[in-house]
Amino acid sequence: MLEFLFARLTAGQERGAAAFGAVTKIAREPGFYREGRVPDTIDGRFAVLATVTALLLARLERDGEAGDAQSAAVTERFIAAMEAEHREFGLGDPTLGKTVRKLVGSLVRRLDLWRLALAGTAEWDSATLQSLHAGEAEPDALASSADRLRRISDRFQSATLDEISEGRIG
Repeated sequence: MLEFLFARLTAGQERGAAAFGAVTKIAREPGFYREGRVPDTIDGRFAVLATVTALLLARLERDGEAGDAQSAAVTERFIAAMEAEHREFGLGDPTLGKTVRKLVGSLVRRLDLWRLALAGTAEWDSATLQSLHAGEAEPDALASSADRLRRISDRFQSATLDEISEGRIG
């Protein structure tokens, strides 16, 4: 109704949708669940989605204000997706807000972890173990996951902001 008053403060319906759609598509790649042996459960799928989203958000940080705007839009899509999914699970308003805040906190912790790994101040395998495998994984599954995440990160790092905004990163 009064959207025109707050147009610069909130994302439009389409803002961030293409980039988040690409992230979601990547997070659904079967290799995470087959070779990487991330459990194909709600928690496992969330771990993959939050990890891939965190890698993208870390990439967007290098583009200054424009990257911040795209990062905010992707984060808003992430929050909207979490709200929608948990409403489908039957969570109501009193519980929903607390649950979504917890999930966003988990995304932020992963973002902090991947910032360190990308800067070289944390081991990539250790970040993978914490982010995807909750601290436990067979060596071959961890190696597969770490390699997959490195390839995804490399794609993100080589993509332009326009390519990311248009969802051409998958």
